[in-house]
This record gives sequence, C-alpha cells and structure tokens, in this order.
Amino acid sequence: MDKIRELKDLNLLDRFLFAEASELPEVMIPMLEIILGKDVVLKHLPQSEKEIRRAVWSKIVRMDVLSVDREDTLYEMEVQKNDTGNLLRRSRAYNSYIDSKILPPGNLDYNALNDVYIIMVMPFDLFGEGKYMYTFRMMSEEVQGLKLNDGATRIFLNTRGTDSEGVTEELIELLHYFEKSTEETIQETSSSRLRQIHDNVQRIKETEEVGIRLMNAWEEKMIDRQEAYEEGMKEGMKDTACKMKAAGMPTEQIIEFTGLTAEEIEKL
Repeated sequence: MDKIRELKDLNLLDRFLFAEASELPEVMIPMLEIILGKDVVLKHLPQSEKEIRRAVWSKIVRMDVLSVDREDTLYEMEVQKNDTGNLLRRSRAYNSYIDSKILPPGNLDYNALNDVYIIMVMPFDLFGEGKYMYTFRMMSEEVQGLKLNDGATRIFLNTRGTDSEGVTEELIELLHYFEKSTEETIQETSSSRLRQIHDNVQRIKETEEVGIRLMNAWEEKMIDRQEAYEEGMKEGMKDTACKMKAAGMPTEQIIEFTGLTAEEIEKL
C-alpha cells in the first residue's frame, strides 16, 4: 500500500498541492503571467477539480484548474507527473469539452467562443527537443505564416528542459520550482512573482486544515483502490466458478474454493 506523503514534502507537480495553491489568485495570476508573458486579470476565482460533462450519460472530464480572465479567455492548467501516452489527444479532448460547454443550446454564433489555453506542466519532454515550452496553434501547411486564428492554444511545459532559447529565466525558475517547491529552490530568484507564489505555497503547507484534507484524500484513494482490487478478485473468482461448474464440479466444492455464495454461483 502506498505510504502517505506529508504536506510539507509535496511539490506543485503533486496534483493535490497544485489544486490547493492554484485556487488562489495570488498564485494562479503570476503563474499565467510568467508562462504567457502578458498581464492577466482574472474575472472569477480559479476552480480546481472542475468537472465537465456534455450530457448526463457521457464521460466526466475533470479539469485540474480552470480560470477565466476579464477578456473572457479561458485557461485550463494541469500537472502531469507521468507520461500516460495520451496527453496530446487528451489536450485535444479538453479543448473540445470546454468549447462544447461555452455556447448555450441553440446558439450558432461560433464567434462567441472564448479564446482557450490548455496548459500542461510535466517533468518530462513529450517531444524530445529539449525545450522548456512547446506552444501549438493551427497553421496552414500550404501558406507560410498563415494562422487559423481560431482562438485555441495548447502549451506543454517541460520542467527538465535544456534549451533556454525563446523562454525567460523567470519561466525556467518557475518550472524548476514546480518540481522542487522549496525555499532552497526560490532562494536565488530576483522575481517578485515567484516569491509571491512561494509564500502562498508555504502558507498552504503550514495550514492544518489543508493537511487534514490531504489525509482524507489519501484515505479515499486507498479505499477506492481496495474496492477496485476486491471487485477484480471477485470477478476473477466468478470466472473460475464458471469453469468449475462447466466441468461438473459440485457446488459445495466451488463455494469452498472461490468464496462465492450458492446464490451467486447459480446466477452464473
């Protein structure tokens, strides 16, 4: 069973701490400003673990942190510690889910769609080019420099980049801080925005209420994992019981071997 990590040992690449910190405008605003290189004024408080569903029967998509600025530009930002092999298409799906919720039913004015940024931060290089930042917007393959200008931008940030061309030192420091969110990492910075982020992260780490939420989240995760394991084991026993029954073995013996009830076996 996984051992719970203490709140003080978490980094911003840990989804729990990232969600807690990014709900604060004092953290989210300077992060976005450093990444995008522009001033950002949020219209509403950022929302962590925002759930989006197209319809009651469709799959739930859970966004890490969703923000909107005064120009109604939407920012979906999340951290990914592991390369799941589907992050590129997942970013495409996130963009689609957000767009599907923006227009009210029956509204066909697609120019009303907000500009959207999908931002993923990860401790690995998805593209193998050594960049700290990869920004993607639609471009024509036939006409050099012709942009689609559909308002959609996807950004992949690599905390372990090696090529600093095209990015600021402040962004590099921010990405290093994502991976190691400590006083030592921030000590040499001259960035007031990074210091502001760190001060708020430290305050969160020292808050007893947040520590209790971390414990509760960990316990829920362990319970879900145990239930999934037990369900998997039971399904495996049902499969075994089917084979034993097909082989003509007596019900009593099947019960003893699988732990299933006589009623469960008869239903098979």
